[in-house]
Amino acid sequence: MALEMKVPSPGESITEVEIAQWLVEDGDYVEKDQAIAEVDSDKATLELPAEASGIITLKAEEGDLVEVGEVVCLIDTEAEKPGGDKEEKPAEEEEKERQESKEDKKDSDKAEPKTETPSKSSTPGQKQDTYATGSPSPAAKKILDEKGIDPKEVKGSGKDGRITKEDAVEAKASMGTPGTGKRGESRKKMSMFRRKLSERLVSAKNDTAMLTTFNEVDMSPIFALRKKYKEEFKEKHGVSLGFMSFFTLACVRALEEYPAVNSMIDGKEVVSYDYKDISIAVSGPKGLTVPVIRNAENLSFRGVESEVKRLAIRARDGQITVDEMTGGTFTITNGGVFGSMLSTPIINPPQSAILGMHNIVERPVAIDGHVEIRPIMYVALSYDHRIIDGRESVGFLVAVKEALENPEELLMDNDVKRALEL
Repeated sequence: MALEMKVPSPGESITEVEIAQWLVEDGDYVEKDQAIAEVDSDKATLELPAEASGIITLKAEEGDLVEVGEVVCLIDTEAEKPGGDKEEKPAEEEEKERQESKEDKKDSDKAEPKTETPSKSSTPGQKQDTYATGSPSPAAKKILDEKGIDPKEVKGSGKDGRITKEDAVEAKASMGTPGTGKRGESRKKMSMFRRKLSERLVSAKNDTAMLTTFNEVDMSPIFALRKKYKEEFKEKHGVSLGFMSFFTLACVRALEEYPAVNSMIDGKEVVSYDYKDISIAVSGPKGLTVPVIRNAENLSFRGVESEVKRLAIRARDGQITVDEMTGGTFTITNGGVFGSMLSTPIINPPQSAILGMHNIVERPVAIDGHVEIRPIMYVALSYDHRIIDGRESVGFLVAVKEALENPEELLMDNDVKRALEL
């Protein structure tokens, strides 16, 4: 019996997917629930599991666009799983042949005496030509190799046109002539996920009045809290006390003060939300994914850190679903993990704002008239100026800065132990 495997629906509004990669070959025996293919939608890359065990026949090729519900392969469920002792006999025969080959070689070595080829030697006292006409000396050759210059392009000034060290030092590569290094190139088709991401990024730039405002945050108070409580926090909750919980809760507080930042445009209407679904940008094997922390306003430090860890692992393992990346109202992205000092993050449509975190660097700052070294992070808020004015954008970023520089009072209600559930 041949079972028809059809493309399941990865989520609402998705009508077609692309066969990114077959994980099996035509005619292979597959087990039920074995991953047989990776398919790209416009929002995520998903694995396609076998619905039954049997011999598979592929009906679509890699790179094909197939509609949801379309048959992509057949599985012969009545086929027997290959196996048994069919390979034992060939293995025995192969071993026998190897032994016979060894015996034949021994007999051949005994039968044929070894002969030596006399080496060509020069007549005593006769001087040999060590270098061909126009060839570089060893020192010159090394310099030319380092410069990537072909010796044929250099005119030698030595005897018989030999290239000297001075010739090599003065030689310059022709700007129009390729060097000796590799100059290959490769091409591959962009995945549906990457193409859709590209379209969304271009759309965000073209269809919004995007503007970015900046500020800096003294991370000393957070450093002190993490140093004092991170071990106890991890031991009790099984997750690290990272920066994301502080930034997420600081953004939740700022969104309460400036609800315009937690809004988006829908046609001729502005939609505002009384909940805070915070999207977090995560780098996965297929590219950037943006899973969502639902109702972040109801989460504690432990709750945020646990959710960040869960979503990051699912994104890294390629298990993130479309539903987990849909419906955010505000985004946080951390370019600092890659070493970024400052950037202008692109809005994640249809949202209206995104906060960019960056690396933390010790910088000299003026404190009460004195210069001190403090761990400073530059933060950036990109926003849609159509619905968020300068007052709201700057005020929002200042509110985030205030919460991060005074977390005990503004994020922990002056009770650190209770806030961290210790």
